[in-house]
Amino acid sequence: EKQIAGQLRRIASLEKAVDEATIIQRQIDPLIQRMIDGLEQFVELDVPFHLEERKERIEFLRNNLDRSDITIAEKFRQVLEAYKIENEYGRTIEAYRGALQIGGEDREVDFLRIGRVALLYQSFDGMANGSWDDKSKSWLVLDRSHTQSIKEGLRMARKQAAPSLILVPVAAAEAN
Repeated sequence: EKQIAGQLRRIASLEKAVDEATIIQRQIDPLIQRMIDGLEQFVELDVPFHLEERKERIEFLRNNLDRSDITIAEKFRQVLEAYKIENEYGRTIEAYRGALQIGGEDREVDFLRIGRVALLYQSFDGMANGSWDDKSKSWLVLDRSHTQSIKEGLRMARKQAAPSLILVPVAAAEAN
């Protein structure tokens, strides 16, 4: 009788756990959706680097929401991984090449991303320099006094030079 009573308590406990798991699973789907929406909004408002890659990542997450062959745990893991990648962008320095319209013509340039603090470009010949202005959501042309600093920053990002202090234009923080 004691053994049967213990088994009945265990069965009741397992049934309760299954019910709670079902409730949690129903709550996780909307949470994942809100997290993806928040990530998408963040990318739209952020400094415009690697936009195609970042938008493709969000689209991948959205497409996986409707897939029944992916567990809810895997969907959640993928969203957390996307958040981790976005977080890393804020702590790293990177140099990469891309196209940019300068003076009405498309040109290949080197981009220098310093966390989320500065996004700069330099033409291959070093004659054109610029920085992203978050207020106007546009590129500002920089004078030639920044040429050497940007060049040195690009070298550091490519691990061709030891980290050192460089002077680059950075927007001042504002109080809200």
